[in-house]
Amino acid sequence: MEMLNLRFIALAAVAVFGILFTSELDVVLGQAACQGDMQGLITQCEPYVMKGSLLPPTGSEGCCAAIKTLDIPCACQHVTKVVETVVDMGKVVKVVRSCGIPVPEGMKCGSYTVPPGSR
Repeated sequence: MEMLNLRFIALAAVAVFGILFTSELDVVLGQAACQGDMQGLITQCEPYVMKGSLLPPTGSEGCCAAIKTLDIPCACQHVTKVVETVVDMGKVVKVVRSCGIPVPEGMKCGSYTVPPGSR
């Protein structure tokens, strides 16, 4: 039963992460869609950024390829509290940086602020 709950939470997180970047949400918000490979981002990066994941937040070749297509500032503007309940934003920053993309200190992503001295 506990494994079923964990699978449901993981599935819900992937769904929320996917919905976050769909054009339907943009219609509701009245905003343009963020550019990037959202399907790749979800399928390739999800294991590295979920809360409770034991994988090191270093991403993979597929995850980095998807991240490199993403408009990071745009995506950060669309991170909701719901997403933050299942996605560890500190891990997100580490994964993005491990892919060679700088994330400046003080940058806001949802309610998360990249702390000083984090590399």
